[in-house]
Amino acid sequence: MIHWEAHACLPLHTEANFSPLDQLRAAGVNYVSVNVGMDMNPVSQILPVLAAFRARIAAHPERFRLVSSTAQIEQAAADGVLAVGFDLEGALPLLGQPEMVALYRDLGVRQIHFAYNRNNPVADGCHDVARGLTPLGRRMVEAVNGAGVLMDCSHTGRRCSLEIMAASSQPVVFSHANPLALSPHGRNITDEQIRACAATGGVVCISGVSAFLGSATPLAADVARHAAYVADLVGVRHVGIGLDIGFHQDGLDDRPPGDHDPAYWWPRADYQGALGNISYAPVDTWRQLPGALAHTGMAASDIALVMGNNMLRVAGQVWRQP
Repeated sequence: MIHWEAHACLPLHTEANFSPLDQLRAAGVNYVSVNVGMDMNPVSQILPVLAAFRARIAAHPERFRLVSSTAQIEQAAADGVLAVGFDLEGALPLLGQPEMVALYRDLGVRQIHFAYNRNNPVADGCHDVARGLTPLGRRMVEAVNGAGVLMDCSHTGRRCSLEIMAASSQPVVFSHANPLALSPHGRNITDEQIRACAATGGVVCISGVSAFLGSATPLAADVARHAAYVADLVGVRHVGIGLDIGFHQDGLDDRPPGDHDPAYWWPRADYQGALGNISYAPVDTWRQLPGALAHTGMAASDIALVMGNNMLRVAGQVWRQP
């Protein structure tokens, strides 16, 4: 059984400490997708971060391994090494060029979504006006499919995500998103979106973020409750885990250069509500999840699918060697 963490965030800084990845490995995680940039981060910030993260992984082969195939993930798990891939959150780092997708893939990016909360020339964000997938966006979907990169719809507007899923020739995932029916937050996704994702053969990965779970102090039981909802709606083969832990590190300023208004990207009405400040399910959730999922009535074989084998299956279909 592979434990697949579909999304995690280190500081977007060249000196970011990789000890959180060691914590994930110690908790039983075999593969983690690490964010390397969002729409608010310019390429001048993203590329040095990518270079530094790649160098850090290469310098510690006894702890980490940058992978490009599911076979490499399984081998890393057998070797006791954490397999790592990268993800981009938003299309602005592509600079309007579909050809950039394959370049990022060659640098280790295995997963991308097109809008981070706000609209851009490619797609709609979940906290912005609905327009739908743009003509450039349709070319970008083709580029993602053609490059063998996972097409992600997290943070994407509802109408736009449905259009992305309809346009994609490959399975689509939500790497960190929760059912709106259980927690009415603008970042969460409707039953229609969940069904559309499953129809592509994709996976909805449950986030451990407090506001998205509807719990001020998120626990494994909260994550399991959301996972069970998706499983009941579309089947257990379409559920995964993407806790979306943000690992803050004192002394590292990873804010984008220049003017940056956090309230634009994270509207106060959505992120400073009844639950107060955002908090995350802890890394130890990975140890507790099997028991919490079993408590919902899932069999051991179902739990193995949710913990990572579903994402392993989809990545095995989508990823291709350059």
